[in-house]
Amino acid sequence: MSKKKESQFAISDFSKKVLKATIIILLCILLTILLLKGFKILLLILSGILVATFFRGIASFIQQLFSIGEKWALLIGIVSMLLTLTGTGYVLYPSISDQLNELENELPKAAKKTESKLNASPVGKWVIFQLKGYKQQYQQNSEKLTLFFSSFFGGLADIYIIFFLGLFFMVQPDVYINGFIRLFPLHRRKRAQQVIDTTAYTLKRWLLGKVFSMIVVGVLTGIGLSILGIPLALTLAIFATLVTFIPNFGPILSLIPAFLIAFTIGADYAVYVCILYAAIQALESNIITPMIQRKMISFPLALVLMAQVVLGVFTGILGLILAVPIVAIVVVLVKMIYLQDILQDDQITIENMGNKN
Repeated sequence: MSKKKESQFAISDFSKKVLKATIIILLCILLTILLLKGFKILLLILSGILVATFFRGIASFIQQLFSIGEKWALLIGIVSMLLTLTGTGYVLYPSISDQLNELENELPKAAKKTESKLNASPVGKWVIFQLKGYKQQYQQNSEKLTLFFSSFFGGLADIYIIFFLGLFFMVQPDVYINGFIRLFPLHRRKRAQQVIDTTAYTLKRWLLGKVFSMIVVGVLTGIGLSILGIPLALTLAIFATLVTFIPNFGPILSLIPAFLIAFTIGADYAVYVCILYAAIQALESNIITPMIQRKMISFPLALVLMAQVVLGVFTGILGLILAVPIVAIVVVLVKMIYLQDILQDDQITIENMGNKN
């Protein structure tokens, strides 16, 4: 009888272990699902932080120039940016509006002309054959693509949330930062403040540098297309400026409409446009971006590409756009919390905004 009781207790203990393991696995799966579903909220918060960081960076620059208070500098920065955007839009709107209408009409024609010209050569026929091979796959995923683009072009609610989050973070950043720091033990709050300051400094340097590189790319694209005599140069340059914010994929997206328009003029013009965009991209990647990264944390570009693929699959266009700041934040956290604090690696150095506590 005793042996039977022992075997029953043994089975009972084993069952408990199996039950605990099952519960842990289910909790991990549930946590993963919640994280993936709720990750868009984190992306919206990060977008608001970037908006606030951009305007506070402008405000700090104005403070250095005129030695005025932070709130006045922030107000001047916001008003100046709004006036600049409004004035630029007012001046360029007639030209851009006409070119957008023309571009809407010309792109389908350009695509058909490009297809007919490609059919005239064996290489072109091979390219079209390969593209048609993927047509069926795209048609099968048409519903997903429709949802993707509808979320991309119809995300007014996201823009609304990002705008007001950025406004709240911009006006009273200390309220949110201090509230977050109070979640840590007393002896870790100073270090938490240092990590937050370094992260904010990194994001500010990256964001301002990115805006600078976008402007350079847009100006060079507009000048180059105008010299080549490509129609709709202004609209194509503005489009190139905006999509440059998306690393790796942005230059490819900006090239497609310019290539199609140029190909309708002649194959040699299409080649010149490709050379122009490649040269501008080489300038941005090898000169502008390295100059910017000297002032911030550097990280492998392959890591950015992997982050874009993963975030793009799970979160869509917003994750694709925000891959770089996310990687920058992760690199800061890994270096400061894991390498410096846990592993006690004193050789790891990170440039920050000083001894702000």
